Amino acid sequence: MGILHVNGTEMMLPPQTRDLALQLLAYEKAAGKTSGPPEFAAFGVCERLRQPLITLAGLAAFRSLLSRALTLARAEAPSLNALQVAADGSLQGLEDLRPQVDADQIREAGIILITQLLGLLVRVVGEAMTLQLVTCEILPDFRFLSKSGIPVGFEAIVNEVDNLQGVSARLETLAEQYPPITDALMSISGNVLNTATVLAVVAAIKSPKPN
Repeated sequence: MGILHVNGTEMMLPPQTRDLALQLLAYEKAAGKTSGPPEFAAFGVCERLRQPLITLAGLAAFRSLLSRALTLARAEAPSLNALQVAADGSLQGLEDLRPQVDADQIREAGIILITQLLGLLVRVVGEAMTLQLVTCEILPDFRFLSKSGIPVGFEAIVNEVDNLQGVSARLETLAEQYPPITDALMSISGNVLNTATVLAVVAAIKSPKPN
């Protein structure tokens, strides 16, 4: 469990925050989104979060959020002192990490940074909005998996992903119709969509690859 520092007070990050960071990392690796060394995949996740978060909050707010996350993460991973947040919100200094620490340390430092960023985001916009942002903007629609040669058995899992996505969408529609419980329904919808994403990531990573 990580630690989030807020106004000088230490707050424990829930395990789900790190779990979500690991899910994003797993997708980044499985989808081959990172062109650099595998240990840099976590920083690729930060890059993929950049544009949606800038769209949501603006460049200045995103730079402030990422800078704060980087400061907090350095307490657990001092090697991150080599990194800086550029004017466009990207991370600079990654090339300076490899001479300092080994691949496992780089990977863990990246996970810590993502976890802190997600923790701050949850505090600013709430858990439901964070999950919705990540699942809708960062992770793809996993319905394409049913067309990618997944062996029999795993197709059933993909079908359940579709079902869960449908449940989430229907709950979101109901939330608009029932104002007294809108917040509750939106939170449940986000949790269901997050479950669908976890299930889809597991199917994508663990299913035997077609020959």
